[in-house]
Amino acid sequence: MSAFIDFMIQRKEQIFKLFLEHIQLTILAVLVATIIGVPLGILITRYKKTSKYVLGITNILQAVPSLALLGLLIPVVGIGSKPAIVMVVLYALLPIVKNTYTGLKSIDDSMLEAATGIGLTRSQVLRMIQIPLALPVIMAGIRISAVTAVGSMTIAAFVGAGGLGYLVFSGVQTVDNNMILAGAIPACILALAIDFIIGKIELAVTPNGVTDGKNNRRVSKTFKVISAILIIVIVFLSFSNMFKSNKNKIVIGSKNYSEQLILGNILSDLIEDRTDLEVERKLNLGGSNVTFSAIKGGEIDGFVEYTGTSLVNVLKMEAIKDGDKTYDVVKKEYSDKYNIEYLKPLGFNNTYTLAVRKDLADKYKLETFSDLARVSKDLRLGATIEFTNREDGFIGLSKDYNMNFKSVDAVDGGLRYTSINNNKSDVIDAFSTDGLIKAFDLKVLKDDKNFFPPYNAAPIFRKETLEKHPELEGIINELAGKINDETMRELNYKVDKLGEDPAKVAKDFLRESGFIK
Repeated sequence: MSAFIDFMIQRKEQIFKLFLEHIQLTILAVLVATIIGVPLGILITRYKKTSKYVLGITNILQAVPSLALLGLLIPVVGIGSKPAIVMVVLYALLPIVKNTYTGLKSIDDSMLEAATGIGLTRSQVLRMIQIPLALPVIMAGIRISAVTAVGSMTIAAFVGAGGLGYLVFSGVQTVDNNMILAGAIPACILALAIDFIIGKIELAVTPNGVTDGKNNRRVSKTFKVISAILIIVIVFLSFSNMFKSNKNKIVIGSKNYSEQLILGNILSDLIEDRTDLEVERKLNLGGSNVTFSAIKGGEIDGFVEYTGTSLVNVLKMEAIKDGDKTYDVVKKEYSDKYNIEYLKPLGFNNTYTLAVRKDLADKYKLETFSDLARVSKDLRLGATIEFTNREDGFIGLSKDYNMNFKSVDAVDGGLRYTSINNNKSDVIDAFSTDGLIKAFDLKVLKDDKNFFPPYNAAPIFRKETLEKHPELEGIINELAGKINDETMRELNYKVDKLGEDPAKVAKDFLRESGFIK
């Protein structure tokens, strides 16, 4: 408990910033869902034949997994807050539309006939009778949507939108329970707070006599005014952040693990120190496909990529064993096909590997991948989702080495280390520079057939960005050859085992290496 409190104190500024981001994203999404959902619910009560189609579509949207929905949205609206808000809006529609429809349909027909009988028009009946009577049910739908939106919005970190999900994702990657709790607990508190506030708003807008005596206590005018002002301010800030443009801004991205977070911060800090450019960090974006889509679509200007990933996973080419040839090929292909420039390699090769517990290695006398293949039928593989689906990962590896594991479980990020440590799996995929290999005292096996291509790390940037800011290439290339395998592994260890902030580790490295003061 004391360790968690210390962590919260140490990261209080970051947690507060992410907490505010989460509030902005959630409230904006719920407001948009309400603006769409309530009129839609009213509309399908007027045109009854459309109700089954509208409700059916909203039901289907809720059934689509959130990550799958985000994946479909990225090519359409890019990364950042926009796809996250769209996702949550789509998820929030069902309770709002359904409750609006149910609330209006549950009103006694005789009451509506009486209203029509005294000369009220259709719009007057809706405004003066139906909506006031249905309001408690409508507000219940909005309340449900708002509370669930807080949890759904944690997925926003997957596409660089920020929010408390950033801490949860980072904690999972580094097997840091304190970081996971630092994101999860404020999210729970926010959900409870939103539920309470919307409950008060419900009382404020519900006409007298509609609810029972207990709930009929009125909310003060001061609360109404404060709530309205806060909502307006949050919406204004959210829209201004989403659509503001700064010509002197550079957006740096990263994938969703410690090494990438460190490298993303290294690039960002170096650019900030050497230029007058504003740097926006969109870190922890997800896997290779997400980051590549982001730079290709202009959502980010640059990040650190690996030559093997570009060659096999993006370009769909056969692996080349020679590191220099691999670099030359991907540099030319990225330049010609995507207008993306490969800068000089940083100096380390973060190739894939396989790791096992040392007691298991002793039991089966495991030294190489071929040794592992011989006994693979008795072992369980716990690998990242990306690794299990890549030709330069498990798909090709299993063919090349004739590996046939007893089971293959896709476990994302740092959870695979937790899995092997708890004897839930026997073998995991790893990167050769992973700090968690040292932290969990695992044995790395030798790729004796040299299946994995070189994964030399190098910054890549959009040509348009480098042409606009020509000083960037020279500044970034100062890092060339300055980070070897051992250095990168030690930087990762500081984050993965010692619990240091990737931003701090990055800045300390730049200072100690003399890049910045």
